[in-house]
Amino acid sequence: MEISSRKLSLTMAEAEKLGSDNAAETHTKDGAVVESNDKKSFTRVWCDGCYDMVHFGHANSLRQAKEMGDYLIVGVHTDEEIRKHKGPPVFNEEERYRMVRAIKWVDEVVEGAPYVTTKDTLEKYNCAFCVHGDDITMTADGKDTYQEVKDAKLYRECQRTAGISTTDLVGRMLLLTRDHLNRSESEEAITSGKGESSPWTGASQFLQTSRKIMQFADTKGPKAGDRIVYVAGAFDLFHIGHLDFLEAAAKEGDYLIVGLHPDSVVNKYKGSNSPIMNLNERVLNTLAYRVVSEVVIGAPYAVSAELMDSFKVDVVVHGITPIFEDYDGADPYAEPKRRGKFKLIDSGNPLTTEDIITRILKNRLDFAERNKKKEKKEIAAYEEYRKQVPSSPKILN
Repeated sequence: MEISSRKLSLTMAEAEKLGSDNAAETHTKDGAVVESNDKKSFTRVWCDGCYDMVHFGHANSLRQAKEMGDYLIVGVHTDEEIRKHKGPPVFNEEERYRMVRAIKWVDEVVEGAPYVTTKDTLEKYNCAFCVHGDDITMTADGKDTYQEVKDAKLYRECQRTAGISTTDLVGRMLLLTRDHLNRSESEEAITSGKGESSPWTGASQFLQTSRKIMQFADTKGPKAGDRIVYVAGAFDLFHIGHLDFLEAAAKEGDYLIVGLHPDSVVNKYKGSNSPIMNLNERVLNTLAYRVVSEVVIGAPYAVSAELMDSFKVDVVVHGITPIFEDYDGADPYAEPKRRGKFKLIDSGNPLTTEDIITRILKNRLDFAERNKKKEKKEIAAYEEYRKQVPSSPKILN
């Protein structure tokens, strides 16, 4: 049975009083824990990163950072800087700028931000402090990229989201398995190779919760008279092609609902080890973008009369990608076509998830080596960290 992200969010909001709950979330400030609902002054917050293969872990860190202030500025590194310090990026800088700019909590993007965060950068953009997850980011020579702002007490931490990282996603594609679709508690983590994995970005099991969906979802429903647009698909490894399509679809109305197909359905029409990201992960990935009003979780492959009536759909939109037949050979869009409510649109961006996977596989050795070097540096840094602080890093959902 499909589930609406907005209905789930509203149910949780009523139970937990969403507004007061979110305002009460705490964050560290000069070493102390304070309440983040003090909005007496206008606070500009800085985040930066590669944001390669932007995923819900990135979005969740930006969500938390935005809650620490009023205006969120996000610096995104160039391809050249990433190659120098980490290895080849999967998405180019123009794609990454667009993706980050479209995330609902981001107010401004600084293109070509320096890899090492300095006091000068924060002063230039009038930011009170910068925010990063409770993992570590290092330069090519192994130095903490946030050391200067940490020493100046201009650094805040947010909680890293367990079970997701760009390193893990690249590893899933390199291994070409379907383990990520049905992980168990006893499984081995999917990494770039055998042996130890990073204590921060090595793969672990992502556990979806109703609270996490509530944090990402929009609780506002359509207004009277709004034209409701429905699209459906896998939206696996959410990328710039998806974003361009959804932005084009949104122009067909006022309220955009995205139906996400179950993993088994996606695997049936995509094959191989698709989807790379399971349904729980794809839900948060999609909800992170401001163009999306609501998500139907586990949407049926065929757009039925019941679905259209339930969500009061005015138009069903599909891109120029092939439409696969339903299991019985029927057209999955027969009902909206019968009603005269079906429209094909061309977003002008032909990029597909398969193209992204091809990018990885064409440079398989380079990306495998990138993952290996990154994990080696992080393991070494973690061992040094443990000598100084006798506790493991906080990794929470």
